[in-house]
Amino acid sequence: MLELGLVGKPNTGKTTFFNAATRADAPIGGYPFTTIDANIGVTYVRSKCPCQELDVECDPNNSRCEDGTRYVPVRVIDVAGLVEGAYEGKGLGNQFLDNLRMASVMIHMIDAAGATDSDGEPVGPGTHDPLDDVGFLEEEFDRWLSEILLDGWDSFSRKVKLEGGDMSKSLAERVSGLGIDQGHVSSALRKVDFDVESANEWGEDEIFELSQNLREESKPVLLGANKVDMEGGKENYKKLKDLDYPVIPMSCESELALRRAENKGLIEYTPGSSDFEILDKDKLSDGQKKALESVKDFLEEWGSTGVQDAIDKAIYDMLGMIVVYPVEDENDYTDNKGNVLPDAYLVPEGTTAKEFAYEIHTDIGESFIHAVNAKTNRRVGEDYELENEDIIRIVSSK
Repeated sequence: MLELGLVGKPNTGKTTFFNAATRADAPIGGYPFTTIDANIGVTYVRSKCPCQELDVECDPNNSRCEDGTRYVPVRVIDVAGLVEGAYEGKGLGNQFLDNLRMASVMIHMIDAAGATDSDGEPVGPGTHDPLDDVGFLEEEFDRWLSEILLDGWDSFSRKVKLEGGDMSKSLAERVSGLGIDQGHVSSALRKVDFDVESANEWGEDEIFELSQNLREESKPVLLGANKVDMEGGKENYKKLKDLDYPVIPMSCESELALRRAENKGLIEYTPGSSDFEILDKDKLSDGQKKALESVKDFLEEWGSTGVQDAIDKAIYDMLGMIVVYPVEDENDYTDNKGNVLPDAYLVPEGTTAKEFAYEIHTDIGESFIHAVNAKTNRRVGEDYELENEDIIRIVSSK
């Protein structure tokens, strides 16, 4: 399952985002390091379910479908707040960075109101410049990764050269436990401006540059401009948009309030929606009415709370994923138990039919014969590149 990492300095809203996205109840506090051990949960990315287009009633198994929207699960990890010097162990740095090993995207939560200082301590809105928080996360991660690579680099690089090995493959094996694959390594090596053939002569500067490129390839960063509705938040969001990062304006507190109200049956709300419906005003206290009015004002101005938008953008735009539905009966779109469109798989754009077969099971990939596009009822070969919302039957000898 894909993993999103919620990162940033303490007290920026990471755990509020986590609780809203996963419907969990992790501790939230207005002080640094409320989160010590990482919170791990499951959230969902939205996709249009083919059930309405095909006029069938689906039977979701690994996901859920609500009014034609399929919610496909992804993992999310909320790690301890990061402070400057984390790679040296400051704060909970080493633990923080180690928890991010397998994250595919890092959602960097920024206090857009500037209401927390560089150490995560609460201050008055506008006291701290949130632009100062951008970039330090990558610096800490790059230095942490660089130290991992430097440890034993001489013997590793000499061995690769003496044995005539492929540096891309060898390095990928060495960093596979960090969520970095050979494609990431190959791209990073192409981007460095020094001789890969002389890797045994690389020093700290070269290794650090390599670390930067590996992180850029394997763990892209999305900025979550949280607290954008507070004093100064809108102005700072505009400044963040001028930086070379994708940025989503958000109010994690608003999203959490909506999810909890929906869970109590007070409102009807779909994550990512621009509105909600109060089911029974008489059940609401004066405080709840006031809070929901404030949330409605935010939705009218911004279109959504930003939480679901950040999840969708991370998976689709930054990772380039698509959703594909495997079936065993291409005529009725069912599995071998008669369930209609039971499973939804997230796979990278460009995934071929045979690669998808391996995704389902190694034996199916190894015995692949052909595939059938259920929407067109046409046979396709192993090199057919899957498209978003494809429904595919894999034919194999096993």
